[in-house]
Amino acid sequence: MSTITDTFIAPPCHDQIEILYQDAQLVLINKPSGLLSLSGKNPQNLDSVHHRLVQLFPGCTLVHRLDFGTSGLMVIARNKAVNAALCQQFSQRSVTKVYSALLCGHLEENEGVIEAAIASDPALFPLMSLCEVRGRPARSRYEVIERFYHESQEGMQVALTRVRLMPQTGRTHQLRIHCQHLGHPIWGCDLYGGRLLPGTEQTPRLMLHASELHFVHPVSHEPIHARHDSPF
Repeated sequence: MSTITDTFIAPPCHDQIEILYQDAQLVLINKPSGLLSLSGKNPQNLDSVHHRLVQLFPGCTLVHRLDFGTSGLMVIARNKAVNAALCQQFSQRSVTKVYSALLCGHLEENEGVIEAAIASDPALFPLMSLCEVRGRPARSRYEVIERFYHESQEGMQVALTRVRLMPQTGRTHQLRIHCQHLGHPIWGCDLYGGRLLPGTEQTPRLMLHASELHFVHPVSHEPIHARHDSPF
């Protein structure tokens, strides 16, 4: 059986976590791009969302994660009961997540649905793969906001499309691999082709931001509609 070896060392992240809301049960934050959600096994990967927040909120736990390069909204539970209640909402798919992204090229359709099963393979780590036989079902919706051209550092005109992405399942790297499958990888994605087109090599970050999070407060039962505008 193949074993997974993670050789990734995260560069230092000097950006701060922005706390958007807090009460006795949970914390809503804006995660900066370039920060791990959870600390890695390698001691050089100690810095993370959880490592920083547990200093401020002892006993807090992550309900969900964002990829290292993804910025945006995360909800953090401040105790085990709240964690369990929020995890149930995520597992039942009653949480609505919306992402903002810049995709390479100009999409033809203004909206659509991507359905492609996603599988993990230790031989490909950290990459995921599309596989209808071994993969778990995955579904994402997209809506085009605008199509435009960006001038690269080399003076090239790079075609980009700004989209809203709405994952309806929660697989690892789902949006990144689904956009690649669409033929328009997320700009700045080093794993799934977002730096391969001429003029896209020098992108400073992964252009993916968790911009909306809609769920029910586990104690007050009030609907929470969290929004944070994309920084790009």
